[in-house]
Amino acid sequence: MAKNKNPDAPVNKQGYWAYTWHMMKVNKGCYGLMAPFMLLFILCTAIPVIMSLPMSFTNFNMIQTPKWVGLSNFSTLFLNDSVFLIAVRNTLIFAIFTGPFAYVLSFLVAWLINEMNPFLKTLFTFVFYAPSMTTSVYVTWQLILSGDQYGYLNAILIDLGFISTPVQWLTDTTYILGVCIIVQLWMSMGAGFLAIRAGFQNIDKSMYEAGAIEGIKNRWQELFKITIPSMGPQLLFAAVNQIASSFTVGTVGQMLVGLPSTDYSAHTIMNHATDYGSVRYEMGYASAICFVLFVAMLLANKGVNWLLGKYVD
Repeated sequence: MAKNKNPDAPVNKQGYWAYTWHMMKVNKGCYGLMAPFMLLFILCTAIPVIMSLPMSFTNFNMIQTPKWVGLSNFSTLFLNDSVFLIAVRNTLIFAIFTGPFAYVLSFLVAWLINEMNPFLKTLFTFVFYAPSMTTSVYVTWQLILSGDQYGYLNAILIDLGFISTPVQWLTDTTYILGVCIIVQLWMSMGAGFLAIRAGFQNIDKSMYEAGAIEGIKNRWQELFKITIPSMGPQLLFAAVNQIASSFTVGTVGQMLVGLPSTDYSAHTIMNHATDYGSVRYEMGYASAICFVLFVAMLLANKGVNWLLGKYVD
């Protein structure tokens, strides 16, 4: 007869629920603090995500009763919606350039900041994080990239003799996508960046001393043999956060170049869902778009967990 490895664990289903209820009462303060967040998360995130799947099989305009259409929305999406295919291409470009690059950039910046004195650490952490938490950043970039000669970038380039006429940075299809990627990268130092900064702070300093005794000779060896393995949870959180922000990018293009952008040059899957959900009120079709995006993000998260899971205890 197999022995119970955990003698404190409940031995049956009734005991399990009694034990769970007992622990909830013991930790009622913690559950009370979690309750506001969990309530908002369930109402604003969990329920809408769950509802999007059955709704994606319907034709629903928010006025009339939803009508079941089966896989019609998905077949239209992949076979007859050329704008969606453009959005998929643009989203993948955004994900490739603003995902891995922004993730590595966040790590390197956090690593450099970690080597500074406490005052400079606080200062530069705020400087790099600030762009991700304010919407006024779009106004600043619109001033910089304005398509007339008074736009800051055009004015500088004209004064230096690089161009003779103003460049339409926000309407010319040659530049729109690149401009949006640059702005998104500039705003990418968000929660993931803070998590990595916290990860550097939590590393036991004695590990570096032990590494030096074991033969580690330079900072690069410290980085790959001690630092990265010691901050697995923070790196995983930052990676998942970066995936979410890369695949759901859309606000930057919408605020800078409008919805839709010229020839859909910066149109992403999120913009496509916003167009059908918030402008046309075709909620069934918008739900199908969001469900496809959800599946893509889920697969990407599985890939990241497979890559970084070995660093997580």
